[in-house]
Amino acid sequence: MKVKYYDLENKRVFITGGGSGIGASIVESFCQQGSEVFFVDINKKESQKLLSNLKKKNVKAPTFIECNLLNIKKLQKIIKKIISKNGNIDILINNAANDDRHTTSQVDEKYWNNRMDVNLKHFFFTIKSVLGGMIKNKNGSIVNLSSVSWMLGEGDKVAYETAKSAVIGLTRSFAREFGKYNIRCNSVTPGSIATERQIKHWLTPKYKKFILDKQCLKRQLKPQDVAKLVLFLSSDASSGCTKQNFIVDAGIT
Repeated sequence: MKVKYYDLENKRVFITGGGSGIGASIVESFCQQGSEVFFVDINKKESQKLLSNLKKKNVKAPTFIECNLLNIKKLQKIIKKIISKNGNIDILINNAANDDRHTTSQVDEKYWNNRMDVNLKHFFFTIKSVLGGMIKNKNGSIVNLSSVSWMLGEGDKVAYETAKSAVIGLTRSFAREFGKYNIRCNSVTPGSIATERQIKHWLTPKYKKFILDKQCLKRQLKPQDVAKLVLFLSSDASSGCTKQNFIVDAGIT
């Protein structure tokens, strides 16, 4: 951690998909700031691994709740319980997604609906679940994670890219509707980020070279590059920023 946002200390933060990858870096970054962090993830093994790693560091421990985000009712109950027991959520980070590759010919109605549920639907309902407290507090920051894949039109995951482009519209709409309560809503759009998942499945030496050739900055981006921007947008340091999309892609777009 190189920057200390003192206003984030003890702020209640709810993060989806916080067990690994970009989400895990975001969780750790908020813990380093002394925030009261709650995160949900379907992957219990990776989440427990993160908890174990954070325990070894001098940071405020987060709270992990196992949750399949396709179960909206369970997700809403989790948020409601956190608010009832601990107080209103100050900061919401919608990060969870799944970027499995697919071709148009592989997409039927069932798969399409699943991709919308996995990559978009829960964004709306987490926001809806925290709005009451943010309105009462006359303050709040919501950050939604998108992806440059829809801007590039990569062509190997059309349903995912459709959902990720919709995140921008959702962000702008909520920002407009609830800005009068001093609730800010922004999106962060990462480029090629070297998470363990990306390295395992797709970030081959050939693809990495392709990415670096296209980027202005000639280095592979890491999850921390995204987490740093998320912290800024969650802090009062960005108090004048809302309804905007912030791109972290080393200049590939």
